[in-house]
Amino acid sequence: QAVEEQLKICGFKRNVDVLVLYLAGQGLRSIPSLSQFPKLRYLWINNNKIQGLTFLNKNYCLTELYLNNNELTDISGALKHLHALQILLLHNNQLRTLGKTVKELKGMISLQTLNLFHNPLAQDTDYRLYVIYSLPSVQLLDRKSVTQRERELALHLYNWAWARVGQSVAFGKRVNTPLETGVGSGRYSREARRLMVPSGYEFGNHTNKRPFENPEDAILLRAVTRSLMEFSYFDWNKVATCQERRLENKAVEPHEKLTVQFR
Repeated sequence: QAVEEQLKICGFKRNVDVLVLYLAGQGLRSIPSLSQFPKLRYLWINNNKIQGLTFLNKNYCLTELYLNNNELTDISGALKHLHALQILLLHNNQLRTLGKTVKELKGMISLQTLNLFHNPLAQDTDYRLYVIYSLPSVQLLDRKSVTQRERELALHLYNWAWARVGQSVAFGKRVNTPLETGVGSGRYSREARRLMVPSGYEFGNHTNKRPFENPEDAILLRAVTRSLMEFSYFDWNKVATCQERRLENKAVEPHEKLTVQFR
């Protein structure tokens, strides 16, 4: 009945013409399949009592989906087919398992805005960094822009192959096993502990000598910031050959060396 009323309000005569449905705040506990609207792009179902999302299994064109303020406890198998989705609001629900939730969203390569706050899963350690690493297309997470520094730190914490390379460069020797900072958990094989940087400490600024509470934090920060590579080379076109040096009587000028640094 709520769907039919919206169709009358908008004046749609054919299901194929429906691009927008607004079903927010109507106390709905369930919704029938919306497969009759194959071109549906914008859907508001927020502020209801929805507990399942099986009605979305045919709406591949959705770009904006508002599911906040419902009673969702699990979204597994319900949203992974929405590859065109750009905005997804899931805050104020009862989602508990971060790993399963993020796994469901990984196929959304166009997702830019995501809200997951006010769910039990948002209390997980390093929740924000884990979401940033797992969903690299997201630019606005929980109403806060994702920064480049957060992306770099998330990459260091959760990409173990990259961490080994970065630590090998930072410490000048090969590191076969990354410097772990925690123990395993059910969400992923190895849980990384939150980096606790003393207040006032800035990356690359060593004037603040206030010690870290945990030595492992100092090691992790060093691996993130001290990854400098330096290359030096001569312009061999300006270096005299053996024959040229024998024929010339004047003193040989010192060679010009060019040094390039990469951080």
